[in-house]
Amino acid sequence: MSTSQRFDRGHTDDLMSFLAASPSPYHAVANAAERLEKAGFRQVAETDAWDGTSGGKYVLRGGAIVAWYVPEGAAPHTPFRIVGAHTDSPNLRVKPLPDTGAHGWRQIAVEIYGGPLMNSWLDRDLGLAGRLTLRDGSTRLVNVDRPLLRVPQLAIHLDRTVSTEGLKLDKQRHLQPVWGLGDDVRDGDLISFLEQEAGLPAGGTAGWDLMTHSVEPPAYLGRDRELVAGPRMDNLLSVHAATAALAAVATADGAASLPYIPVLAAFDHEENGSQSDTGADGPLLGTVLERSVFARGGSFEDRARAFAGTVCVSSDTGHAVHPNYAERHDPTHHPRAGGGPILKVNVNNRYATDGSGRAVWAAACEKAGVPFQSFVSNNSMPCGTTIGPITAARHGIRTVDIGVAILSMHSARELCSADDPFLLARALTAFLEG
Repeated sequence: MSTSQRFDRGHTDDLMSFLAASPSPYHAVANAAERLEKAGFRQVAETDAWDGTSGGKYVLRGGAIVAWYVPEGAAPHTPFRIVGAHTDSPNLRVKPLPDTGAHGWRQIAVEIYGGPLMNSWLDRDLGLAGRLTLRDGSTRLVNVDRPLLRVPQLAIHLDRTVSTEGLKLDKQRHLQPVWGLGDDVRDGDLISFLEQEAGLPAGGTAGWDLMTHSVEPPAYLGRDRELVAGPRMDNLLSVHAATAALAAVATADGAASLPYIPVLAAFDHEENGSQSDTGADGPLLGTVLERSVFARGGSFEDRARAFAGTVCVSSDTGHAVHPNYAERHDPTHHPRAGGGPILKVNVNNRYATDGSGRAVWAAACEKAGVPFQSFVSNNSMPCGTTIGPITAARHGIRTVDIGVAILSMHSARELCSADDPFLLARALTAFLEG
């Protein structure tokens, strides 16, 4: 039996819709919040006093969301079960002075965000999305989800060395997209255009956080539709799975008697170090957890007890063994697409997993009936990292690094098994249930 016949594809269909509707971290958290609202969660403002009532609640801050469900009668020292993820992906982001051009081409000035596979952004139809900040401090999401921009590659006739020496791109000179013709470049053109797209009055925008995205929709791929190709799987695949898991746990028959407080923490800025007020290295998660303890009448002692019993699963995509580059992987650890979630291990703490964390994850997968695989990096290659070590060190919380194995990580379009997202969500649900 092929993997394409093994599982219902409803979860993966929904993932593809989520990816398409979330071209920026701000759209991703808005879509996650909408799904949680349908499951009975309500937004709480950080500037308001919080109460200790039971039920689902969430906080939105920029491109980050922290959501949690308090069971009925939960004691102040009740531990948390946290799924951590991130909402940002490598891409091209608009500079403060975006309007530029040369030689009869109108262009947009962009800056490189994170570590994208830059060649994957060439000759691809790009949209533009993000948020506009108005003069009164409010924000408005904007999404031009149609071919608007393009980074044209140099013809081979003008650079024959591409065939012999490979493609070489200068980040400053070679990645500025075009979006029109003419020599009449005028400051304010792009923002004026986006104000019209968003239905805003002209001249009302004071700031912006804008980024490019491929407008090609996610799609099943392969003879048996066993694969999914799409954008921003790193790491909206995990955000979607964690949101689905939290909603499932909060609406299950036994939600009122959960032994833990299940939490979703989806941060921004993982791809450039997590050091921001919405990143994992900021105080957002710790503040929310502490306020939840104190709102239920807890003391610092209760807070310490709750954190001591808390476990966090840091869910991020990882590397499936590449059939064309198998030598780049550890020779005894070859995670396969379709083989279930991966447990990430690195003894130098690039991942936070240790033996006790492995036991927690193994128990969750066993409960869910989900297989899992182990991943370590080839010793001769540098290992990436996640929000896992940051969460463990900043909050003193036992943390386990896991994820889904994909190919083409950091490309404008990535590739995974069509079944692994569902397997991840099922395992995360079991983990949050405790």
